[in-house]
Amino acid sequence: MRSLHAEWTKLRTLPSTWWLLAATVALTVAVGAAAVSSVTPGVCPSPRACHEDTVKLGLTGIWLGQATVLVLGALSMGAEYGTGTIGATLTAMPDRQKTLLAKAAALSLPTAAAATAAVLAVLGAARLILPANGFEPSTGYPLPTLTDGPTLRAATGTVLCLVLVALLGLALAVLLRDTAGAITVGLGILYVVPLMARLVHSPTWQHRLERWTPMPAALSIQATRDLDRLPIAPWPGLGVLAAYALALSLLGAAAFGRRDA
Repeated sequence: MRSLHAEWTKLRTLPSTWWLLAATVALTVAVGAAAVSSVTPGVCPSPRACHEDTVKLGLTGIWLGQATVLVLGALSMGAEYGTGTIGATLTAMPDRQKTLLAKAAALSLPTAAAATAAVLAVLGAARLILPANGFEPSTGYPLPTLTDGPTLRAATGTVLCLVLVALLGLALAVLLRDTAGAITVGLGILYVVPLMARLVHSPTWQHRLERWTPMPAALSIQATRDLDRLPIAPWPGLGVLAAYALALSLLGAAAFGRRDA
C-alpha cells in the first residue's frame, strides 16, 4: 500500500495528468456525439434500412481518446527518467517489480474512472440524439442502455481497452526509458498499423492484420450487431490487445530488473 500511495502521489502531482484525463473524456464524448449526429435518414433511405450499429458508432471517440491515455501511460514512467528521479524512486522502493505493479495500479484506476465517465456520457448523449434523427425502437434501434447485454459488453470493453492502452504506454516507457520514444512507438501501434491493414490489397493479409494487430482486433468489442461479420469475436479481439500489453509489460519488467535504473 505504501508503494501504491507513493506512485499515486507522483502521478497526481504531474501537471499533465489531469489535463490528459480531461482530454480523454472530452475527445471521446465529442467525437462519439458527432459520429452519432452524423447518422440521419438523409444518408440512407430510412433508419431501418441503414443497418447501423449505433452503439459502436457512439463509442468511436476511442480513436482519439486512446492517444491521450497512451501519453499518460508513457509520462507516468518517462517523466521519472526525464527528470532523473528514477534513482530516488529505486532508493526508496528497491523492490522493482513491486514498484512497477504499484505504478500500473496507480495508472489504471484514474484511467478507468475517466474512461467510464466518457462512455456513460457518450451513451447518454446518444440516447438524446438518436431519436431526433429517427433512430428509435419503432425503427429497429433500441436506445443504448447498460441493461442490454451487447451494449454493456461494448461499454465495459471500451473502458478496458483504454486502460490497456495506458498500460501499453507505461510498458513502452519502461522499455525505452524515454517519453518521446514511447509515445512515438505507441502511436505507430495504435494508428499506423490499422492504416496498413486498410492499405493492404490482399484480402487474406488484410483479414490477418485485422485479427492479430492490437486496435483493429480490440475494437471488435464495441460491435453489437452483425457479429458474424467481424474478423475476430469481441472478447478474443480484446484479448489480442491484452496480450500485446502483457507481453510488453513482461519485457519491460525483465529489462527494468536487469538495468541499473
